[in-house]
Amino acid sequence: MSVEFDVDHRLWLLRTPESAYAFRLDEADQPRHVHWGPPLTLEQAAQIPSRRNPVDSSFDEPGDDRPELATEGGAFFGVAGLSVRFADGTQAVEWAYAGHDTGHDAGDGLVVRLKDRHFGLVAELHYVLRGDVVERHVVLRNTGTEPISLLRTDSAAWTLPCRDAYRVSHTTGAWSAEAGLLRETLPVGETTLTSRRGVSSHQAQPWVMLDDGTATETRGEVWSTALAWSGSWRITVERSHTGRVTWTGGFGHEGVQWSLDPGETWETPVFAGLYAAGGFGGASRRWHSYVRTFVQPHHEELRPVAYNSWEATGWDVDEPGQLKLAAIAGEVGAELFVVDDGWFGARTGDTAGLGDWTVNRERFPEGLGPLVTEVHRLGMGFGLWVEPEMVNPDSDLYRAHPDWVLHMPHRERTTLRNQLVLDFGRPEVADWAYKWLHRLVAEHGIDYLKWDMNRAFTEAGPGPVWVDHVRAVYGVLDRLRADHPALRIQACAGGGGRTDLGILARTDEIWASDNTDAADRVKIQHGFSQVLPAGAMAAWVTDSPNPLTGREAPLEFRFHVAMAGVLGLGGDLTKWTDDELRRTAELVALYKEIRPVVQHGEAYRLADPAVSPLTAVQFVLGDDVVVLFARRPHDHGRPIVTPVLQGLDPDAVYHDVGTGTTHHGAVLTTHGLLIDLAGTSAASVLVRLRREPR
Repeated sequence: MSVEFDVDHRLWLLRTPESAYAFRLDEADQPRHVHWGPPLTLEQAAQIPSRRNPVDSSFDEPGDDRPELATEGGAFFGVAGLSVRFADGTQAVEWAYAGHDTGHDAGDGLVVRLKDRHFGLVAELHYVLRGDVVERHVVLRNTGTEPISLLRTDSAAWTLPCRDAYRVSHTTGAWSAEAGLLRETLPVGETTLTSRRGVSSHQAQPWVMLDDGTATETRGEVWSTALAWSGSWRITVERSHTGRVTWTGGFGHEGVQWSLDPGETWETPVFAGLYAAGGFGGASRRWHSYVRTFVQPHHEELRPVAYNSWEATGWDVDEPGQLKLAAIAGEVGAELFVVDDGWFGARTGDTAGLGDWTVNRERFPEGLGPLVTEVHRLGMGFGLWVEPEMVNPDSDLYRAHPDWVLHMPHRERTTLRNQLVLDFGRPEVADWAYKWLHRLVAEHGIDYLKWDMNRAFTEAGPGPVWVDHVRAVYGVLDRLRADHPALRIQACAGGGGRTDLGILARTDEIWASDNTDAADRVKIQHGFSQVLPAGAMAAWVTDSPNPLTGREAPLEFRFHVAMAGVLGLGGDLTKWTDDELRRTAELVALYKEIRPVVQHGEAYRLADPAVSPLTAVQFVLGDDVVVLFARRPHDHGRPIVTPVLQGLDPDAVYHDVGTGTTHHGAVLTTHGLLIDLAGTSAASVLVRLRREPR
């Protein structure tokens, strides 16, 4: 990886192991995109000509090279990633180049400094190389004497080379139906993906992939970017009438603005991007490597098998019931026991007690101590569910501090799920949250927190709370981890409402969905895996029929689907039969054997659940291969195509660990495995292969 500068052409070239990224300053000191794609030398990048519009018109821009950070002003009619208003009402920005730094002074990357030619606005464009990923963000400074209104502050703009057609890939969904993968032709005009909910959202995740319409899972060029932000966000993809495709993105949404006072600095979150020539699968594996190496706090660890009591007890939480569940969970091999909602305050339902984080002594007469001690004696870590950002109006906290919630004067306070959002942008609120969390973890020996967040923002106003709240949540998480290095945290927001790189940099795994139905989870996990690795995705095995969908599924099918992530257990184990518990213990033990391959290996999606009832996910780590086949219920007589395996050595021989059968790599990668999944109901197979020494 390197950063090079051509003085004569005022051009920068950033090189990763598999790609190159280049931009230059034009005559007006505007940074213009040059190249993002296959590797180039500095000399080759300098030969790329500037592109002009095919028609000379006074109604259009004279040039077609897109800005690295588009601003309002001059003959630019695209989407502005930076929009400001100076004190005299001026909104146009005119840059003057103010130098650049590389190497250690730029954080092992590049910083390009720009300043407005008249007003006291300074911008730094930051580029950091992490593996095959280019991390970008912007720092703004007000060096003048008057405030500057910040109307839009995106982290970066990205531009594609010219192609005949384009396709955009992203996720769409809802609560309990997150991460639905959607690929569609990119129309001429502007396509905006966004969340206005205060979280990255169930409805969309803050990443996007683009290709020329011909890429597949295994081949073709793919350009993708992901925003490291857990609040509201916006990404707008523009396909111009000239055929140029660019997109800009960052935190906040339309109508939200901030004031940058004299002497203040404003920093945007990282917007990371990568280019891959190996199709969507190749792009995903590069993202997974980046996340494990540079994002997750403890990427080298193996995530434990957790048991969570929610689906067994709901609100009916007490010490005898939890002790009984803990004993069974320990017997079947769980390594972590998590008590969910209902252990505190007057929390016997979702209408009261949220915000009163003291142990309910009617349910736990001697506090949590006896339960924690017993769980540790059983050899498991102890975890608790918490929801620090929320409060019920029927709570001691709200009665004492009604001003602590998001609200507007003379307007009703909207309750969703019978709760309001605490304003973490107020320092006293964030400090209160940190203190009780710190005390809870320290006094009870808590090993794990499930940090939940169960409603969208309302009455937040147009100002800084949309950013300040998220940054304060990050700050509390950072302080907790610093003070309790052994503490591990799961990110949850009503399921997958916060599935993004920002929250994952401060937690150890993400609860992908409240929907634990294995048939639905196949699609949810498929979308999740586009950017995030299996070792970041918590997945439970729960009761059949499923408590949410009412659908029945065999125990093995439920396990095999969940084994494609961080395996966990839910459900009411007290009602499982002896045979089910015995088989559960066997499958948990099997998962522990394959866990390093699943959580740390390279992942290959072998079939698309949108078009095939039979899906398969393959993981490869060194000589070990794990393939999880899952066939969902389908129409009788519909043909089932067995997918071929990927990422194997065609000249090697692999033996099946379970049956001892040998397979040639060349056959596996051209004809696949012959598996028996007869019938039309849900079924699954787990195959373990090991490459034989030559």
